[in-house]
Amino acid sequence: MAHSAIPIAQNPLAEPPVPGGGVGDARALQRSWVIFAAVAALVFAVILYGVSVYGRSTALASLEAEGRTAANLKIALLHAVLERPRALPFLLSQDRDVQDALKDDTQESRHALDQKLEGIIAGTNAAVIYVVGRDGVAISASNWREATSFVGNDYSFRDYFSRGMREGKAEHFALGSVSNRPGLYISHRVGPADHPIGVVVVKMEFDQLEGDWSETRRPSYVTDDHGVVLITSIPSWRFFTTTRLSTESLAAIRQSLQFGGAPLTRLPMLEAENLGDDAAIVRVSLPGAEPSDYLRITKPVATTSWNFSYLQPIEVPLSSAVREAQLGASLLLAAATAVAAMWLWRRQVAQLTIAREQWAREELERRVVERTRDLSLARDRLQSEISDHRATETQLQIVQHDLVQANRLAILGQVAAGVAHEINQPVATIRAYADNSMVFLERQQPQKIAENLSLIAGLTERIGVITEDLKALARRGRTAAEPVDLAQAIEGARVLLKSRFTGRIEHLIVTPLPLGSALPAADAGNIPLGPPTGIYVSANRLRLEQVFINLFQNALEAVGDSPDGRVTVSVALDGDSVSITVADNGPGISPDILGAMFTPFNSSKEKGLGLGLVISKDIVTDYGGRIEVASDTNGTRFTVHLARADA
Repeated sequence: MAHSAIPIAQNPLAEPPVPGGGVGDARALQRSWVIFAAVAALVFAVILYGVSVYGRSTALASLEAEGRTAANLKIALLHAVLERPRALPFLLSQDRDVQDALKDDTQESRHALDQKLEGIIAGTNAAVIYVVGRDGVAISASNWREATSFVGNDYSFRDYFSRGMREGKAEHFALGSVSNRPGLYISHRVGPADHPIGVVVVKMEFDQLEGDWSETRRPSYVTDDHGVVLITSIPSWRFFTTTRLSTESLAAIRQSLQFGGAPLTRLPMLEAENLGDDAAIVRVSLPGAEPSDYLRITKPVATTSWNFSYLQPIEVPLSSAVREAQLGASLLLAAATAVAAMWLWRRQVAQLTIAREQWAREELERRVVERTRDLSLARDRLQSEISDHRATETQLQIVQHDLVQANRLAILGQVAAGVAHEINQPVATIRAYADNSMVFLERQQPQKIAENLSLIAGLTERIGVITEDLKALARRGRTAAEPVDLAQAIEGARVLLKSRFTGRIEHLIVTPLPLGSALPAADAGNIPLGPPTGIYVSANRLRLEQVFINLFQNALEAVGDSPDGRVTVSVALDGDSVSITVADNGPGISPDILGAMFTPFNSSKEKGLGLGLVISKDIVTDYGGRIEVASDTNGTRFTVHLARADA
């Protein structure tokens, strides 16, 4: 037996046809690469996270060192600004003119002191210098010429006055009650401690300092021991608080009018990460900007109870540092991953080469064994199939006999159901005429009884015709077509339904036929044939009446007892065909019923058989016509198309 050469794939990583486990080995190789990729991704993620943390911490330490240096410089500047005017109140408290003005209490001495203070203020950085008597009323001020002069104002409620009189000197930051400008008030007592005669007050304002801070575009602010912002590079932050004030502190501040009517609300700042005693990362909302992260450095201001805070933006520097660290690590990791992937690939190539050589040796033996086994199995299968074919032929003959018998029974059942459905109307009419005959018998009206018995006889004959007709239908037979007067067929169906729908037959409206012909009027006890109307169709009258009875009955049942219910019958001519439309304004037919409308035993009525429309369609089809149906929420329309015939 000849065998072809075993081809070996050129791609060493292609699926190796190793006996008993080629697909498994290929999957093992794929799993090794998946594991390699997963491990590489995990290492990437861990190392990138590590370098991100390292880069962020390194950049943050650098920013913190830079921030501390900047904060120390600003604190030094603030300290220098504070120290310059502090000696001025002490020197003025020793001045003879100040002491004389407080002791003499004359207009001349006070005016002379006003002029002296006005001259001194020009050479200092102080905003205002004024002298307050022991009763707390200012007797002289450097701004005595201005409309907002402090002369004559009572400052006894101010802390710098009470503590200055009691302790000899005081410093107090507050909002000016007259100038409405914030500043630091530095006071010194005049006279001995046991008999003080007043205080000298120097007010400092920090507009120049705040302007210098604003130019650096780094938010800076100074807070007192209550956490209230006193000096700031952002004017809108003044008198905000860094912490929530206690009830007692808030009441004391409000009573002393230290900050006027300021709301003393919290700064728009949220601490995100604490880096130590004097450093933290905070989330800050600056005016007109989106919230951003800042590094806050907080240091005490020497010789005061104040704290200085310096904010340095960190989002951009930290992001840049993290990106640089990740980029460097990514390059190194990419190189290491490439080396590891190359080593793994070469190792797998060697393993696959060994596996292919082993497979090539074993493949020939395997094929010989398989070919021998296949031939044996093929012989056994052929014998089994011959036996199966014989058994199948026998079973097929039995099934064919069963199907013939089942088909006969199905036809018999359909004929029986059709007969029961179609004779319902004639039987109902017979019952109505029989009831009328009982009434006429009681009234001694034999003529009427005779007419009803004649009609009953005609209806029983009609039942016989229907029975024979439905038998022919079940046998797929057909009654010969003949010219049928359309008006007589419609009126015949209407009269047969009259007794069934007593009180509702008026809902059935037949519009005048074309060509000027009208339907004959219905008689109370007869089925009129009437004169020919000129419209004939090719059908059988009794079978055509069966169609109209089913359509009229369904339409009348659809409108029910509704006072607005209406069933309209109209006829239209189109060349050699005639269209009869039965339309009602009932609720319509649901889509699931409408799709199987002409399927046997499909009915939306609780007691319906679902055969009326099936029989009607078969009758119309037998005479070369068709039935169309359309339905929506405004009602249902059945249209019967028949061939026109000559009289």
